[in-house]
Amino acid sequence: MSDFQFDIVAKAIDHLIHDSVRESSLEALGAKFGYDPTHFQKLFKDKVGISPKRMMQYLSYRRARDFLLQGYPTLDAAYQAGLSGGGRLHDLFVTIEAVTPGDVQRGAEGLKIFYGFYDTPVGQVLIGQTQYGLCWTSFVMNEDRENALVEMREHWPKAGFIHHSEQTKSSAEKILEIWRGKGEGREKIKLYLQGTNFQLQVWRALLKIPAGAVVSYGQIAQSLGDEKASRAVGTAVGSNPVALLIPCHRVIQKSGIVENYAWGTARKKMILALESQNITHGIKPGGLFEQPTGGR
Repeated sequence: MSDFQFDIVAKAIDHLIHDSVRESSLEALGAKFGYDPTHFQKLFKDKVGISPKRMMQYLSYRRARDFLLQGYPTLDAAYQAGLSGGGRLHDLFVTIEAVTPGDVQRGAEGLKIFYGFYDTPVGQVLIGQTQYGLCWTSFVMNEDRENALVEMREHWPKAGFIHHSEQTKSSAEKILEIWRGKGEGREKIKLYLQGTNFQLQVWRALLKIPAGAVVSYGQIAQSLGDEKASRAVGTAVGSNPVALLIPCHRVIQKSGIVENYAWGTARKKMILALESQNITHGIKPGGLFEQPTGGR
């Protein structure tokens, strides 16, 4: 697929996410991007793995439970199911290295962060990479790259930022491979993160949730030995600086409600839908990360 076609699909996905309250027809979507309905559907399905109509169904709130696989009574049960089933665990392919307290105190002064933007089957992402490991992954909201950069800079206030797409491309590709369940255990991707001890514990726990599964905030708290810490867990989940790879999207409310995602409820439903579709039907989200056209 050409860069131009990939860009069209990425924009169509963002359109569906941001306009998920209303259901767009295939004809309207095709016309918006200059294609007849049949050609647009083929283009979309080749890249994403499902049709636009199927994706719109997944984004509908009333179908939120339909794409979630059976839950697990504890995080440990989900972990064991992942080890024995088709839902690969991210912690088999990822290691977390904590920023030293001294570096946190200095605001990462002197640290160089290389960054780039990449299109993915679930929207465009901003990747930040240091010599010590990957330090940032966030979705671009409303096609506003500048705001995504501002958030990363606020997280690393005294670091130096260098736009270098090639420097971060390999990390971007590894993230998507791991998300698709095709990670390489011998080549673990290293994360370089700053956070409190509790946040780091929560982020490590998230790596144990298998693809296609969800757990509640309370189950994460229970796994950490404090059943009353659900609210604190929710705050830590919301502070996750590495979207998709640390799968905070797999944590939902005990009632089954799918909300509270830093990059939008609709996007969270979409990611869970594609993971569920992948596990239950063997349909893989399309392609590797590709660098978008018209880069910064």
